[in-house]
Amino acid sequence: MNGRPRKRSLTLRGHRTSVSLEDEFWSAFRDIAAAQRRPLNDLAAEIDESRGTECGLASAIRLHVLRWYRQQ
Repeated sequence: MNGRPRKRSLTLRGHRTSVSLEDEFWSAFRDIAAAQRRPLNDLAAEIDESRGTECGLASAIRLHVLRWYRQQ
C-alpha cells in the first residue's frame, strides 16, 4: 500500500467535501462504519461536528480510528 494520502469525497449534511487519508486509514474508517452498521458519511458528519476548529477533518478521522482500535 502507498503511504501517501489520497483525496476522497464525502457528503456531510448534504454538502460535498473531500478528505485526504492514507489507504490504511480509509480502510479502517470504512471498517468502523460497517461494524457500527452506519453509513460512512454519517460517521464522518459526527466526527466533523465534534472535532472543533483546532483539528482538520482528516486528522479528526485518523484520531477516531486510533481511539476505536485502542478500545478494542
